[in-house]
Amino acid sequence: MNLFQDLRALVIAELTAMAAAGDLPSGLDTSGVAMEPPRDPLHGHMATNAAMVLAKPAGLPPRKIADALAARLMADPRVAVAEVAGPGFLNIRLQTAVWQQMIAAVLHQGADFGRSGLGQGKRINVEYVSANPTGPLHVGHTRGAVFGDALASVLEFAGWDVTREYYINDGGAQVDVLARSAYLRYVEAHDLSVDWPEGTYPGDYLIEVGEALKTRFGDSLLDRPESEWLAQVRDIATEMMMDMIRADLALLGVKMDVFFSEKSLYGTGRIEAAIAALDAKGLIYRGVLEPPKGKLPEDWEPREQVLFRSTAHGDDVDRPIMKSDGAWTYFAPDIAYHFDKVTRGFDALIDVFGADHGGYVKRMKAAVSALSDGRVPLDIQLCQLVKLMKNGAEFKMSKRAGNFVTLRDVVAEVGAGVTRFVMLTRKNDAPLEFDFARVLEQSKENPVFYVQYAHARVHSVLRRARDAGVDVTDAALAAADLSKLSHEAELKLARQIGEWPRLLEIAARTHEPHRIAFYLYELASDFHSLWNRGNDEPALRFVQEGDLATSQSKIALIRATAVVISTGLGILGVDPLDELR
Repeated sequence: MNLFQDLRALVIAELTAMAAAGDLPSGLDTSGVAMEPPRDPLHGHMATNAAMVLAKPAGLPPRKIADALAARLMADPRVAVAEVAGPGFLNIRLQTAVWQQMIAAVLHQGADFGRSGLGQGKRINVEYVSANPTGPLHVGHTRGAVFGDALASVLEFAGWDVTREYYINDGGAQVDVLARSAYLRYVEAHDLSVDWPEGTYPGDYLIEVGEALKTRFGDSLLDRPESEWLAQVRDIATEMMMDMIRADLALLGVKMDVFFSEKSLYGTGRIEAAIAALDAKGLIYRGVLEPPKGKLPEDWEPREQVLFRSTAHGDDVDRPIMKSDGAWTYFAPDIAYHFDKVTRGFDALIDVFGADHGGYVKRMKAAVSALSDGRVPLDIQLCQLVKLMKNGAEFKMSKRAGNFVTLRDVVAEVGAGVTRFVMLTRKNDAPLEFDFARVLEQSKENPVFYVQYAHARVHSVLRRARDAGVDVTDAALAAADLSKLSHEAELKLARQIGEWPRLLEIAARTHEPHRIAFYLYELASDFHSLWNRGNDEPALRFVQEGDLATSQSKIALIRATAVVISTGLGILGVDPLDELR
């Protein structure tokens, strides 16, 4: 039940009827007609821009369209008031019964309330985390992991067929550095001293890899040339790092559907096939790029190279795919990887990158546009940095990784649920301060506590009512006399619940799961406000002694609140607590 969608459909139907009656030209495009909350709640429950967007193509003053549309809407039993404001906006106030009936709908539908078919079953690939397999995940990866996982859940709830994917960067030079670092730990495992060259990975996490290598190879690799051990050590170290990363993701509640190895692209013809597909479209040529302004990228050479004509698909400059020595640039396997995604039949792609990958956005979009002939959209979401704070100062934690704070450290400090919720309290492209002191305090300033506290409070009422002999099953509450919900504070909470289906669709369309965290906080705030008013006004208390019917109606309202909170938290990957620990 999506009241905003239902009322928009009513507006479209009346506009169609106006066209049939000759009051509007036929064939008008109504796709731009919206139904949303007015900026000022005093103006009504909903507002539509129908008259404003249709005035010019209809050749009529917007006010004239709005007046005629308002008169038609008033004939619908759900509409209490339809009035024109300003140049032609139409504000709508619904009958109280509509909000009361919606509470019953929430209790009937349960966790499916707000679920939609917006995605129409289309297949979408969400790639996120994709950290180099050179060590444990750090706090920056944590934000990307939470964002990507929550976005995937939002899209699933809105009707997409989602594949969650991790791209293992195991084909580049960084895994050779990993192998050399692991070999040094192997040498140390034999009680020999080593020097750590600059650029290697000195974190303690590789001690276990060194011990594993010693168990497997004994001392047979000592004093052997790199060419004899590099490949074996690289494979073992990479697999052990991926086991660590999978364990880190599990701690955070993240489970991938696909782990795709970059290494599988090399020596298999898959990179060559992707480049050939671009070449067949006339998008590969040999040329010399002008030196870019500012700092020179690593893949630029003032010599003739094989280039991808990415400017034909919206990029600023063409991009090298092969160096002058015949080796592939970093971009080439990325093209092949996305070509693989396109050939797997996805209808849309989303990549979640760290903020330091902003320079890759246009080239990757150009590549996917070229490979799919513009059929498959690619959205790249960048996650900005996270600053760890405690009591107003930057917080330093144990650094087993050697030079950064790990995901495991953060989760051990505050728990997975708190970590996930807090990571979504800012839009992904804005910097985030993660204050350990604040997220552990039990106050309104701690958003995850505030939301979970609302859910726990509802369940405390349910337990008390059940002990008093009140039937608080969802079926019984849905059948209660909900006309008793008439106080403005109660109806305000009901209207906030009614926002959930619309909010969910917006979050899915815009790829902004943080909207759900914001919404849940607002819903919890309205609930807590109603709870607090009940302390001063006995008529607003949820359990009315000696009045079963009124008690059930009020409990129905807050039970519906808990249903939405539970569903929203579930999408974000956070447990909805029935009682505070």
